[in-house]
Amino acid sequence: MAMNNAHTRPSAPPGANRPRTGPAAGARPFADDEVLPCGRLLSQVWEQAQDDGRAVEPHTMSCPHCREAVEGLATVNAAAQALRAEDPPGLRALTDRVMDAVRAEARLGRLLPLADPDRDLRIAETAAAQVLRQAADSVPGARAAACKLAPEGQSTGVRVTMTLAVALDRPLPDLADQVRRTVLHSAGQELGLTVTAVDITVVDVLETVSQRLVPGLPTGGGT
Repeated sequence: MAMNNAHTRPSAPPGANRPRTGPAAGARPFADDEVLPCGRLLSQVWEQAQDDGRAVEPHTMSCPHCREAVEGLATVNAAAQALRAEDPPGLRALTDRVMDAVRAEARLGRLLPLADPDRDLRIAETAAAQVLRQAADSVPGARAAACKLAPEGQSTGVRVTMTLAVALDRPLPDLADQVRRTVLHSAGQELGLTVTAVDITVVDVLETVSQRLVPGLPTGGGT
């Protein structure tokens, strides 16, 4: 009498002796292939279910494990096809390019209209602010700390708000007026902006040569 052996393989399911296409019986075509409780490989069951020209084996039709596996994979396959239809090849790359452009525009700030009635020309706020800060820095005793530009109403006018660090070796109104004239000239001649106003706020004091030569003379960092 034959004794049951714990290592004896289970009996093959009906139809297991029929010739098969693809991997040999019991040989997994890939490492993660699943063996169903009935002994069939999941990949083989799915391959047979997808082959319209191949007769379905009686085991596959009657086995609840095979039927459940095929139904589950069919649901996943349908969902994958739907996603591919919504996200065709190249769409993700196009989306990435669009988002890169949006981020670049956000870094540039708002787009400001130039004073050209015939053409819709605009300049990025950050680019215009850099030019106007350089214009303010060209005035002796003035250093631009920040510069913001904002459109005025529905026209092409732009309002400039600038903060300065200044030296105290000349009257502040005169220095601020010179900075304002310089900024207005640069905005009109170099950028083509129509600036309606230049608001200037002094936020710090620059140390002059005379202050460095006189020990104990208060500077902008003193209280």
